[in-house]
Amino acid sequence: MLHSVLLLLVAPLGEPVQLAQMTIEQRVIIRVPMAKKGRAPARLAPQAGRAWKEKKGPRCIALRSIRSASVVVENGVDLLLADNHRYRARLERGCSSMGFYSGFYVEPDDDGSLCSGRDELQARSGLSCVIGSFKRLEEAEPED
Repeated sequence: MLHSVLLLLVAPLGEPVQLAQMTIEQRVIIRVPMAKKGRAPARLAPQAGRAWKEKKGPRCIALRSIRSASVVVENGVDLLLADNHRYRARLERGCSSMGFYSGFYVEPDDDGSLCSGRDELQARSGLSCVIGSFKRLEEAEPED
C-alpha cells in the first residue's frame, strides 16, 4: 500500500495513474523414469527366477525416495525406491498401466508425498490414473 501512495506522489500531475496487480503461479511436475532391465522387473514379462508377492502397503510414499518405475502388471506400476524397497501403485478400476510404459509425471503436493486415493499418475500420452492403493512387494519364496 505504501508503494502505491509513493507512486501517486511522484506521478506527474494531469496524467492518469494506472495501478495493476500481477500474480505469478508456479507449477512443478516431477518425471519418474522407467527402470533399465536388471534394476526392476521387466515390463509385462515375468523376470526369470523372480516372483513378487504383494503385502499391505502404506497410504503415501515420499516422492524424493522414488528412483524408477516399471510396468509389470495390467493395473499397476511398480516403484523402486532409493532404499531398494519396491511398491506397486495399484491404479483405480478401469485404468490400464500400459500407457505408462515410457514413464510418467506426478504433480507434488505440499507434503512431498505420493498418496493413494489423492494423487494421480500422468502418462506422457495424456492418460491420467488415480492411485487406488500401494502394495509392498516382497520376493516370493521359490517353490520346491
